[in-house]
Amino acid sequence: MYPEPMLRLIEELAKFPGIGRKTAERLAFYVLKTPAAEAMKLAYAIRDLKKKTRNCSLCNNLTEAELCRICADSKRDTSLLCVVEQPRDLIAIEKLERYRGRYHVLLGNLALLEGIEAKDLAIAGLIARLRRSASAEHEQDRIREVILATNPNLDGDATALYLAEELKDQGVKITHLARGLPSGGSIEAANRANLFEAFARRTAL
Repeated sequence: MYPEPMLRLIEELAKFPGIGRKTAERLAFYVLKTPAAEAMKLAYAIRDLKKKTRNCSLCNNLTEAELCRICADSKRDTSLLCVVEQPRDLIAIEKLERYRGRYHVLLGNLALLEGIEAKDLAIAGLIARLRRSASAEHEQDRIREVILATNPNLDGDATALYLAEELKDQGVKITHLARGLPSGGSIEAANRANLFEAFARRTAL
């Protein structure tokens, strides 16, 4: 029923999370009615996202440069390392404007039913960072605490327990966010008060 270009756009839009066929059709018609210059801004934004956005070589956060702005910031507290599942969790924590340490992004969590194992996560890079930190020349450059800020659900808890076991011999304090977060939820969806409380009352593992 649709011309081929329209059909292709609908099919691509329908692949987005939370976008069904009818919503994809409405979006496609919106793009069709939009002036060409405006529609091309969307096309260029998608192109630039894929071409210019990468993962930070140190923490895996999203960046355009070799290091993300947090890793490149010499004013951040190098003694604290917060481990999160995804860059969007990091963003949620940064919005608190209270945590001043650094991060390590795992780029996922353990989900054995989905075939995601420890080797699929950025755990090796985390361990390498801790080992480099332990041999740092200056005391202030060493990591003293690793905060496991995984999501408060089954997969997040499994990931935290696995990491706690893997990191127990690294000579750092291992803590986990307190249960100020609702069980089964996600860090990116948590409100500021609950997330701040979870950080303030984090517990040792």
